[in-house]
Amino acid sequence: MRAGATGWMASDQVIGLAANQKLSLATSRGTNQALSFVKRQAMGFAAILATVLVAVSTSAADVYGQQGAPEGVWPAYGGDAGSTKYAALAQIDANNVAQLDVAWQWTTSDAAVLASNDLGVGAFKATPIMVHGVLYIRTSLSIVTAIVAATGEQLWEFDPKSWEMGRPTNLGFNSRGVAHWSDGEAEHIYVATGDARLWALDARTGRPVLDFGADGSVDLTESLGRSVRRQSYQVMSPPLVVGDVVIVGSSIADGPRYMTAPPGDVRAFDVRTGEERWKFQTIPQGDTYGIETWENESWTYTGNTNVWSIMSADLELGYVYLPIGTPTNDWYGGHRLGDNLFAESLVAVDAATGERVWHYQLVHHGLWDYDIPAAPTLVDITVDGRPIKAVAQVTKQGFVYVFDRVTGEPVWPIEELPVPASTVPGERVSPTQPFPTKPPAFEPQGLAIDDLIDFTPELRAEAEAIVSEFEYGPLYTPPSLRGTIQVPGWGGGANWYGAAFDPETGYLYVPSRTGPIVVQLQEPDPERSDFRYRRGRGGSAAGPQGLPLLKPPYVRVTAYDLNTGELAWMVPHGNGIRQRLIDLGIPDPGPVGGGGFTGPLLTPSLLFLGHSGRPQDGEPPVLRAFDKGTGAVVHETTLPVRPTGTPMTYMAEGRQFIVMAYGAGEEAGLIGLALPSTP
Repeated sequence: MRAGATGWMASDQVIGLAANQKLSLATSRGTNQALSFVKRQAMGFAAILATVLVAVSTSAADVYGQQGAPEGVWPAYGGDAGSTKYAALAQIDANNVAQLDVAWQWTTSDAAVLASNDLGVGAFKATPIMVHGVLYIRTSLSIVTAIVAATGEQLWEFDPKSWEMGRPTNLGFNSRGVAHWSDGEAEHIYVATGDARLWALDARTGRPVLDFGADGSVDLTESLGRSVRRQSYQVMSPPLVVGDVVIVGSSIADGPRYMTAPPGDVRAFDVRTGEERWKFQTIPQGDTYGIETWENESWTYTGNTNVWSIMSADLELGYVYLPIGTPTNDWYGGHRLGDNLFAESLVAVDAATGERVWHYQLVHHGLWDYDIPAAPTLVDITVDGRPIKAVAQVTKQGFVYVFDRVTGEPVWPIEELPVPASTVPGERVSPTQPFPTKPPAFEPQGLAIDDLIDFTPELRAEAEAIVSEFEYGPLYTPPSLRGTIQVPGWGGGANWYGAAFDPETGYLYVPSRTGPIVVQLQEPDPERSDFRYRRGRGGSAAGPQGLPLLKPPYVRVTAYDLNTGELAWMVPHGNGIRQRLIDLGIPDPGPVGGGGFTGPLLTPSLLFLGHSGRPQDGEPPVLRAFDKGTGAVVHETTLPVRPTGTPMTYMAEGRQFIVMAYGAGEEAGLIGLALPSTP
């Protein structure tokens, strides 16, 4: 089997009234009695807000849309339900972007918890949403906070105490964001936490909505069809609201020792009551469609196959697009022979029922951890004179797959091409994998001698000596007992930060990293695992003298014209090891790309990406503004902090703001940039 085919708006003048009215909620799970207020006058915030807001009754599609963030707000993680990361705001443009400066800075409350708890929190990767002049954000410790969009003043916060469970599975304390819903009267913020609970909060006060689930929350470890340890199951990405359901995926332990693991079912809950409305089983059960792709009844115990990243939706069609991950044991599949639907598939389901509408499997019988890492991007394009409602999916392996989002038909042909066989006992790879004919890949794929670093003959010789110790070859060369160099590696290519789409031009923008890795399989201790093989030696594939193994660029931004499927431009992102090469006596190669970076943000004239810089080489963290048409850098705004989350933009009190997360652990928060205010 290869392929199958209401909200309300408000005046932003409420901002000034809300300043300094801070509400702190330290609510223990399952109760509503542990509310504590920093300032007693904050109890009047809901009444003030209700008085001054100008309610406008509209359909959900009008508010969230799929063609960019509407009306100066940013109501969903990717700006809209289609994750375009685009806003038609032009106050900041190429002529004045050099005047951008820090307007405000907010610090998370995680620091107070971390001061007395050693929790090992990493980078703060969330992106806030903004509605009614208020930002809503989930911190790394799952604390939800409301912030005045114009000033950075905190209004309220809610701590579900999920951090008391300890480090969540997989990537630990990790956060992407929250979701918003309103029917014109009630208004909720939904957050799914590190201890696998889905909370509904009153957007005005931060109090749990007591009619939702049990005193405001639903236990996501229940109703999965098999027992699930809470320490092996969490949620880090934002829920998705479509109509009257809120939909959640999951993050599941990614280095399992046993074949039986939690299933990656995607579930929808009633926005008001928390009652489960439907469940899409990502691994077919019983006699359902796709069961034959799991040989020897491996569907009965295999898990993962989860949506850990961000989902998208077409609110007019009522379809949700699920980017699904790899089955249990990312690297060895001898215990789950077959193509393994719906693993590593893009699946469209009916938002009202959860029924599958169409699917396309992007990797058959995955062995490379090429789970679909980012939100599908909804794009309206015109190909050969024919308008198409399409969906574009970027991948770790460096492809952009483009489908008709109504029918699932590929916009351009996708060819099933032969790939290398496995030499590992018990393994049986799929003989072919799907290769799109358009657009061209945005990353190097597979490894050949000509791909190795060659700034000098000596560096090339050292690189050849390194790779001679391993197996290597074209894309989809499988893991081996000797060790295989995999290009791209498990981090991509593309990853969770995804792509951005310009609805005016039809251009898609993809930031990516060239990160080869080594995968070597080993037999585990039978006392501690029932797998025949697990990943042993691994990690990044280092090159000679501490340099990268491959030719640059190592971080890049690629632009495609999706009306033609052709490459528009590609540029390196960041200087990378440029100074190191100069120090080695190599002529200045110019920027070669490298360092940490954020996802993209699009406006009518500019493409923005944050970059962490390289302090050791005197390269500061910046917000980099590119010309969308050429990739030329228009300006770099130096930042006082290291950006870690994808930026977003909105209007508040007549000013356009660009806001992004920064930092990690105790030194984390949001930074708001804007043009100088005028008297």
